[in-house]
Amino acid sequence: MKKEIGLLVMAYGTPYQKSDIEPYYTDIRHGRKPSDEELEDLISRYEAIGGLSPLAGTTERQAEALLEALNNSYDDISFKLYIGLKHIHPYIEDAIDKMHNDGIKEAVTVVLAPHFSNFSIASYNRRAQEKADQYGIQLQHVNHYYAQPKFIDYWTMRVNETLENIPKEAHDQTVLIVSAHSLPEKMIVENNDPYPFELNETAKLIKAQSLIQNVAVGWQSEGKTGTPWLGPDVQDLTRSLYEKNHYQHFIYTPVGFVAEHLEVLYDNDYECKVVCDDVGATYHRPPMPDTHPLFIGAIVDEISNIFSKA
Repeated sequence: MKKEIGLLVMAYGTPYQKSDIEPYYTDIRHGRKPSDEELEDLISRYEAIGGLSPLAGTTERQAEALLEALNNSYDDISFKLYIGLKHIHPYIEDAIDKMHNDGIKEAVTVVLAPHFSNFSIASYNRRAQEKADQYGIQLQHVNHYYAQPKFIDYWTMRVNETLENIPKEAHDQTVLIVSAHSLPEKMIVENNDPYPFELNETAKLIKAQSLIQNVAVGWQSEGKTGTPWLGPDVQDLTRSLYEKNHYQHFIYTPVGFVAEHLEVLYDNDYECKVVCDDVGATYHRPPMPDTHPLFIGAIVDEISNIFSKA
C-alpha cells in the first residue's frame, strides 16, 4: 500500500471573469473596495492583455504537472492534489477543509513563487498551517526554490536562446534585467527579510551560468501605498541603464513570477516595452516557466530535499 500524502499547491489567484475583479481586489485590499476610478484602471489593464489574465488555467496546469512528476518520482507515496488560492476561491482554507474531508493526515505545501518573503510565502504557509492545526494535519512547507539547479537551468536556457536572436556583435550592448514583485521597504527591514538577497542570488547564478555579459536587478509592480517600496523599478532602471550605457537590447526575466499574468503581460510586455521603444532599444522577454519540465523538476527536487531531512 502506498502512503497517501496531500500536495497543496498555493498561488495568488486571479479573477475568473470580469465580475470577479472588484471582489478580488477588495480581498487584496483587506476588505476595502477600490474606488470607481481604481476599478476602471484595473479593468483597463486586464483589457489591455486580452480581457482577463490566463493565470487561473496556468496554475491548474502547473499543479497537475507537479502532481504527475511527484507521483512518477516515488514508488511508496501517492500524492493527492489540492489547490489553494490567496485572494479568490478556492481559498487556502478551502483546500485544507477538503484535505480533512478526504482523510489526509500529512501534506506538503508549495507556493508558485520561487523566493521567500515573510510577506508572501510565509503568509501562505501561516494560513495553511493555522487551518491544518485545527484538524491535526501535519504539513511540511517548501519555502523557496530560487537556487535549485533546474530552476537556474531553465532561465539560463531562456537567456541563451534570446541571445541567439541578437547579433553577436551586439551582445556587449545587451543587458539582462532580473526582477521580482516589489515589496514595502519597511517590511523587509523590520523582518530582516531574505527576499532581496534571494533575488540577487538568482541573478548571480544566471549570470555565472549563461552567456549574458551585463546583468541588473530591478523590482516591479509595486503597490500604491504612499510608502517606499523596493527599487529601482524596472521602468526607471531601463531608462537609467540606457542613459548610462546606451544598451541596445534589454532582456527581461521576471524570475519572481512563474507564469504569464497581469504583472508580466502588462507591467513588462507593455510598460517596459514602452520605455524601450521610447529610448530606441529592443525589448526581449523570454517565455515564463509555465509547466516546463525543468521548472517542475526544480520543485520536485526541493520537495525531495525536505523528505530526505524528515
